[in-house]
Amino acid sequence: MKFSATEHIGKILVQELNVPLEMQLDAIQPYLVLQVDDLSGVCMYLKRTPGLYFDFLNCITCVDNGPQAGTLDLIYHLSSLPLEHSLILKVVLPRDGAIAPSIEALWKTADWHEREIFDLFGVHFRAHPDLRRILLPADWEGHPLRKDYVEQTHYHGLKVKSDA
Repeated sequence: MKFSATEHIGKILVQELNVPLEMQLDAIQPYLVLQVDDLSGVCMYLKRTPGLYFDFLNCITCVDNGPQAGTLDLIYHLSSLPLEHSLILKVVLPRDGAIAPSIEALWKTADWHEREIFDLFGVHFRAHPDLRRILLPADWEGHPLRKDYVEQTHYHGLKVKSDA
């Protein structure tokens, strides 16, 4: 897969959709930074436009930039299998009350990716059909991949944290 089309695709998005974006072309894997409100429209355009046709969502990852930065990054890796090109999109969210639109209706693989991010980072995905924990019990407290997560010492009377 080639990432060399990132700049070209970024220019198409600005021209056709009039979305503000930032192009990070000097990164090892170039990426586009979008506003969260533009994510759904951009993803729909990328999937449905001939010549782009991003038919595959490889993954969605989340990065906690820490309490001092106050942000979480959502990173979307997309590919067009028949056209052999890839694209990375990034959306920056506030840590408190992090909400993003679900893209599960476009790519079914987003279902479990979004649930995992909800479970481990606490990001809520608007319009997700089944947003609930996927790895931890439903009554688990907190989100373990947040940098300020405080591990529970006990869960339902069982010791879960070692003193060592």
